[in-house]
Amino acid sequence: MDDLIHQALYFSTNEGFDSLYPDRFRRLSKRHWTPLGVARKAAHFLSSAPAGNKILDIGSGVGKFCLVGGHYFRDRHFYGVEQRPELVRQAEAVRQFTGRDNVTFIHANVTDLDLAAYDHFYFYNAFFENLVEESDRIDNRLDYSEGLYNQYAGYVYRALETKPAGTRLVTFHSLLDEIPPGYRMVYNTMSLLLRCWIKEE
Repeated sequence: MDDLIHQALYFSTNEGFDSLYPDRFRRLSKRHWTPLGVARKAAHFLSSAPAGNKILDIGSGVGKFCLVGGHYFRDRHFYGVEQRPELVRQAEAVRQFTGRDNVTFIHANVTDLDLAAYDHFYFYNAFFENLVEESDRIDNRLDYSEGLYNQYAGYVYRALETKPAGTRLVTFHSLLDEIPPGYRMVYNTMSLLLRCWIKEE
């Protein structure tokens, strides 16, 4: 019964899902959190891989992608890594409220995480804040610079480069700096803003 109620109240519209968060985070949703429809499409593609059930959201924010993925694809485990502790706390609170046991949130900088431990990846341009004006950022509690953008993108690039053939990746609003050769785009929509990739070599 809880699943039916949660589906009706929270997993049917962006407004419903965003109502799970305090106003401050709700106001950030349109610019910074994955839209519900995009999250479901991305999670479906990543969950459809014939092997590997550990899916990582790089820069998971308040956890929207992981929570949507975990709701619809119960046989996969969704992980989110996020360096802002406040966002991790919000994500974990909603995880507990919705009862998603197949979702885990990790408070860490992505460069401190071993990406070899995960099978498939979702990336909503988490590093772009390093390239934009102050008004376009979530907050000003972190250091920002083009150098950090290059460092983070390079770290993900090198990690993806070592993954085996069959690894799946979904990017949303990405500049594609984190994608090494060998990943073939197999699907795109929304004027190329959402792209799905599979590693072939």
